[in-house]
Amino acid sequence: MTRAAVLGAGSWGTTFAKVLADAGCSVSLHARRPELVATITASRENADYLPGVRLPDAVRATGDAAEALDGADVVVLAVPSQTLRANLTDWAPLLPPDSSLLSLMKGVELGTTKRMSEVIREVTGAGADRVAALSGPNLAREIAEEQPSATVIACSDDDRAAALQAACHTRYFRPYTNPDLVGCELGGAVKNVIALACGVAAGLGFGDNTRASLITRGLAETARLGIALGADVTTFAGLAGLGDLVATCSSPLSRNRTFGEHLGQGMSVAEVEQITRQTAEGVKSCRSVLDLARAHGVDVPITEAVVRVCHEGESAAQMVREMMSREAKPE
Repeated sequence: MTRAAVLGAGSWGTTFAKVLADAGCSVSLHARRPELVATITASRENADYLPGVRLPDAVRATGDAAEALDGADVVVLAVPSQTLRANLTDWAPLLPPDSSLLSLMKGVELGTTKRMSEVIREVTGAGADRVAALSGPNLAREIAEEQPSATVIACSDDDRAAALQAACHTRYFRPYTNPDLVGCELGGAVKNVIALACGVAAGLGFGDNTRASLITRGLAETARLGIALGADVTTFAGLAGLGDLVATCSSPLSRNRTFGEHLGQGMSVAEVEQITRQTAEGVKSCRSVLDLARAHGVDVPITEAVVRVCHEGESAAQMVREMMSREAKPE
């Protein structure tokens, strides 16, 4: 039986722990707060992040990272992207030597502009063949409710990708494999930024034409950046590109879209953060995505607009005016 450790007990980490258990794995779910560990153990439910969903008996909650990682074949990293380096610095000495390191995170590190797999390799010293990323249209609540969904596992090692694929394949969750780690990670990171823009548009009262335009042009700037970084452009037409982008930009379950909608309704970033409990990765990652694009000379106008609203005090209405008044260009 495959032993898996999931580090991070938010909504997606908890949901993926359930997926792994339903696929036949023995799962340790690591949570920082002792009270959350106690609640999950007693009630078989993560009421803070995934209320109403019973976790399988094969999921065991623990607050001890060493206990969670002991003997793990698969280590799943499911913490907010900007906290990965600090957390992983503590966990690295505990990692089993040949364990697969699977990232569920969708972000680009502030300051370094590194993708999550790059941070993992840098902190742990793991070879590229051990590091993988999972990305796709994976809204946690729907998957926890066992609604059919597909995803992509990206890894340079085909055999390891296939093993990870088998470890999380259930009757409701279908993973595909893809060797393009760069493209899959970028698709997951940039779509959060585009979803913020779609949320802003919804908050301003705009409809389907606006959202479709933002999704399409957002996909174009994601692909431009991906090509500059060596990604396979076809990745962006798949689950980790267009699939993830459509779900995140359209669903009320999307944290980034919902955050953007509040901004479009006139709230400040600080005000939205006060009323939301979960992390909207795009709010922080938009700056690192923009830094990454500028370092490679890539034009990302939607990302630039989101940065202005989230970090430079520009109003949502002004953002729209500036975007629509940009110089017209060929598609």
